[in-house]
Amino acid sequence: MPKRKKKRKNNKLEGVSQSILNILRKDHSKPYNYKQIAAKLGVDDPSSRNQIIKKLKALQGKGTIQEIERGKYILTPSQNYYTGKVDIAARGQGYIIVEDLETDIFVKNHNLNKALHGDTVEVYVFKRKKGGKSEGEVTKIIERKRTEFVGTISVQENFAFVELTDAKMYTDIFVPKNKINGAKNGEKVLVAMEDWPEKADSPFGSVLKVLGIPGEHNTEIHSILAQYGLPYEFPKEVEDYANNIDTSINKAEIKKRRDMRDVLTFTIDPKDAKDFDDALSFQVLENGNYEIGIHIADVSHYVTPGNVLDDEAYERATSVYLVDRVVPMLPEVLSNNACSLRPHEEKFTFSAVFEINKKAEIVNQWFGRTVTYSDARFAYEEAQHIIENPKDETHIIPTEISITDESYSVKKEIAEAILEMDRLAKILRTKRMRLGAISFDKVEVKFILDEKNNPDGVYFKESKDANKLIEEFMLLANKSVAKFIGKQNPKKTFVYRVHDEPDDEKIAALENIIKRFGYKMDTRDRNSTATSLNKLLKDVHGKKEQNMIDTIAIRTMSKAIYTTHNIGHYGLAFDYYTHFTSPIRRYPDVMVHRLLQHYLNEGKSVKEEEFEEKCGHSSDMENLASNAERDSIKYMQVKYMLDHQDKDFLGVISGVTDWGIYVEIIENKCEGMVRLQDLRDDHYVFNRDEYAAVGQRTHNVYRLGDVVMVHVKNADLIKKHLDFTMLGHSKET
Repeated sequence: MPKRKKKRKNNKLEGVSQSILNILRKDHSKPYNYKQIAAKLGVDDPSSRNQIIKKLKALQGKGTIQEIERGKYILTPSQNYYTGKVDIAARGQGYIIVEDLETDIFVKNHNLNKALHGDTVEVYVFKRKKGGKSEGEVTKIIERKRTEFVGTISVQENFAFVELTDAKMYTDIFVPKNKINGAKNGEKVLVAMEDWPEKADSPFGSVLKVLGIPGEHNTEIHSILAQYGLPYEFPKEVEDYANNIDTSINKAEIKKRRDMRDVLTFTIDPKDAKDFDDALSFQVLENGNYEIGIHIADVSHYVTPGNVLDDEAYERATSVYLVDRVVPMLPEVLSNNACSLRPHEEKFTFSAVFEINKKAEIVNQWFGRTVTYSDARFAYEEAQHIIENPKDETHIIPTEISITDESYSVKKEIAEAILEMDRLAKILRTKRMRLGAISFDKVEVKFILDEKNNPDGVYFKESKDANKLIEEFMLLANKSVAKFIGKQNPKKTFVYRVHDEPDDEKIAALENIIKRFGYKMDTRDRNSTATSLNKLLKDVHGKKEQNMIDTIAIRTMSKAIYTTHNIGHYGLAFDYYTHFTSPIRRYPDVMVHRLLQHYLNEGKSVKEEEFEEKCGHSSDMENLASNAERDSIKYMQVKYMLDHQDKDFLGVISGVTDWGIYVEIIENKCEGMVRLQDLRDDHYVFNRDEYAAVGQRTHNVYRLGDVVMVHVKNADLIKKHLDFTMLGHSKET
């Protein structure tokens, strides 16, 4: 009987060419030989290695790959590689935003290759099928945006998972039992991502800090700060350093400064302010002109380059204003004491002093270090009372708006100074508006908090004449300092606050939206666009759609940033602008003070690259602080609405998406969502062009700006989300 032939094992690799290309693409700068590729594919038999060698030669013959040295191959250099930032969208899919490309690169979840929202990555662009749309695959993570996240921990017997709060995070984090840092099941924690093994579904990490029980006030506020990597306390060495600074007003230092202690000086700030970083001085000169000084706390006198205080201030870059607290850039000994221009105290200041005539024209200007004495402190409400009652020669401030327990008489000369400066400020503002400045006086939502930080009520803060008085003179100082340095020849490196012109597409989208409310815009050129925007903002004032249109109009604007490259400030209509007036709460102002003094001392231009990097960091931190502030307002709105569940409210549709209708309650500006799937009277479909949800059977339409009645279905404090039930259009529509 003949022997049976032994069946040969089939070792043919499936899709070997594509597998090789995937390996070379993921690190296209590194050469691989056939052994390294075989190891990556997990094969070591002779048949598989021979297939790899043959495919390498075939790919080389096609020009797809190159042999750069004997037996070592790389992908042929291609124009299809880009560097950009990841923006995670719905269902964990993403887009790569590349600066020089008009459209973002779409990347499916399985091609993100462990890239997370905000990461800087290298992406390879390809076409799925002939004639199909281009897609991308992340080939390299160049830089992680962040490695620390906030989430809720689920503790198992031998390990734990942290489910992350950020909706843009498509994965949870695996934590070994020995790295949970005492966290208990269900607690909110700050977790560090330490490693993401190649074959692991989730990254590995460790718990850095236990934040507390979800829903508790301090837990949620600390979670907001931790989510954005913002600290809520100072390291001990920073506090110790600050507490040991000599804050005395000594004679040796006074001699180096312009002494303005005898000039009438006062502050005007919010009623509940704890730090006063700017003051105004006023005196009438012999020639009839006015000398007006804008005096700013001289933070740079105490915070010098290279010390731990400066390092900490730079890292923070800004104070953070949450609903119930301020997280300061500087320790209290400086922010609330030495650098706070408190009444009846001498302080070291940095000043911009102007000689101004009765037409509000600048005749002369002077910049430099000073020593000042504040004669009085006013709240905005008190200054506003004086402005609104100019003929009241007694100038008694009513008790209900006074910052003191009793009414008191204001010195006649201070009242006269406030009235004259208000007149000058109005001239300056009118001129600024005529030149194309845009007036965004958006209503601010404020909460009345009890002693446990629970919201008792909501009120709206609007800018009045007293606020605008301060604003105009701060703008004058900022603009003048920037112009003084910006016009010097040879050119000097400086820190500017710039604001680019709005994007044409965003302006067109705004026009489309406001047409539905009967408003029009003229966008022929820069000036007509600015004039139209101002008219729009004035026309919507007090209307039900005001907050929504104000918000959309602000979003059409470019984002203001810090940079050494001056392009002017579109929104203010200034060719030169900087931030000089708030060094207690903004690090760029500290840099401006230092640079201004350096150039006043006839110093040479500093290195642009160094300051451009600092400007970028300051802009980034400002953005994070702004996000944290918004989240804290949203949290407090939800907390406020906990007591209003199962109640009905009148609202305005503030947004429509393919998953829901956003409605802003008119009486308190709290925003919630009605899910499209919860609309029971019909099947509604999102119409992007109409900014509307349209019923397929009834043709009922819920459109952006419609006035509707909603029922508060649920207020979720942990997710910071309000769920509404739609009751239908209001009769007020």
